[in-house]
Parts: sequence; C-alpha cells; structure tokens
Amino acid sequence: MQETVSLWPLIGVAVVIVGFVLRFNPVLVVTAAGIATGLAAKLPPDLILAKLGTGFVKTRNLPLTLLLPLPIIGLLERHGLRERAQAWIAGIRSATAGRLLIVYLGIREIAAAMGLTSLGGHAPMVRPLVAPMTEAAAEKTHGPLPLAVRDKWRAMASATDNVGLFFGEDIFVAFGSIVLMQTFLAENGIVTDPLHIALWGIPTAIAAFLIHSARLIRLDRRLPHDIARAREAA
Repeated sequence: MQETVSLWPLIGVAVVIVGFVLRFNPVLVVTAAGIATGLAAKLPPDLILAKLGTGFVKTRNLPLTLLLPLPIIGLLERHGLRERAQAWIAGIRSATAGRLLIVYLGIREIAAAMGLTSLGGHAPMVRPLVAPMTEAAAEKTHGPLPLAVRDKWRAMASATDNVGLFFGEDIFVAFGSIVLMQTFLAENGIVTDPLHIALWGIPTAIAAFLIHSARLIRLDRRLPHDIARAREAA
C-alpha cells in the first residue's frame, strides 16, 4: 500500500509568493517560509533553527562573491568600457538592437548548456556591455532614445540574459536541477539516466530561443512607433 504524502510542507511556497507580492523584505520572507515549512513537516523547533543556521553558515561567503566584481566593473566603466562598446557596435551597419540581443541569447544558452553559467549575468555583462551596445545599435538608426524606450531595451537585455541562462543550464547534465529530477524519479521507482533528462531539455531551449527571438524582432519593428509615442508623451 502506498503511503499518503502530506502536501502541507508546500505551504512555504505560498509564503514566498505572498511575501514577494506584498514586497516584504526577501530575507524575512525566505526565513518565514523555511519556518512554516518546518512546522508543517512537524519538525521540532530546535531542528528548524539548526537547519536555518546551517544554511546561513554555508552561504555567508555569498555576498563577498557577489560584491567583489562590482568595484572591478565600476573601474572599467570609469575608464570608458561603455563608450568603447557603444562605438564598436555603432560601426556595424547591419546591427540592430533586436539582432544584437538574439546573438547574445544564443551565446548565453550555448554557454550555459556547457556549464559556463558565469559567462554572463546582469552585473558583469548586461549593464556594462550588452545594454550599452543595444542602445547604440538603436540610436545608430533612430537617433537619441527617449528615457522610457531606453529603459525598455535595458530591461529586455536583462530578460534576454535570464531566458538564455534559465533554459540553457537545464541541458547541462551536472546542473543541480537535473540531479534533483533524477533523484526524485529514482525515489519513486523510475530509474533514468541524467543525460537522458538533460537531452529532453534541448527542445525546450530551442523553443525558448525561437519565441524570445520573435519577441525581439517584434520590438525591433515597433521601435520607431515606441520612440514617436514616447516623444509625444513628453
């Protein structure tokens, strides 16, 4: 006979969703979600606190890893990294904002599929390089961009990085989600190879590339209209 599985520990997911929707402090939300999950799983309070403490100790070096690149990137920007990137992309006649981001999307997906998830990111790549190059490609044809349009393409550059990383890393066989799925299936009597799971991520990655590329092409075509509307609103 199969044992009944309690779904109450999933209440932590609801706590995270509600907390982020209400814009509460992320640390407070995650901590509350962890405590709610532990109580729902009928864990003793001392064990819940021990788990939270262990997680904190394991990730205490994370802020250092995230903050170290920022001074380096700031120094590069101060010495003209953004200007050089904009000047270089402005010299390519066939470059448009949409085409540039499509190329970056492909590179990001392929790199993530090979396990090179650090080759990119908002702080080290999008802000100092990809976003300025996107703006330069748009300004080359349409002139100075209104602030609303500029912010829209900056956001799309960040979204492109997210899409490429999210769907590309699921193809890498040693990625955590692949191991998690393989372990979960094995615990439920379904034995499969992690490589087999990773290969099934390829159709999804291709679909994500095509769909997001279509969005970028559509935004490229709407760029003159968006600029005119933003100037009228100003």
